[in-house]
Amino acid sequence: MKDALKALSARPELLFLIGYMLFPVVALVFAALGLWMILTGQRVGGLVVLLLVTQVFVLGAFWAISQRRKALDAEREGRERGVDS
Repeated sequence: MKDALKALSARPELLFLIGYMLFPVVALVFAALGLWMILTGQRVGGLVVLLLVTQVFVLGAFWAISQRRKALDAEREGRERGVDS
């Protein structure tokens, strides 16, 4: 699992897709589902979906964005070192 996460965090294109597109859309879908559940009378389940599941995807998006930034910085430093040498 750790090797897969390290391989994932080295690919800025995939992290862009996850952090800026996939996780925010999934979080929006779950937020709408949680709101719908609350409005239809399923208050406890709706609050769980709204407050827990949605936040997991929001935090996952922030994680992917920060990992992408780190990967791009490392890639940029590698290019600068290669040019300077």
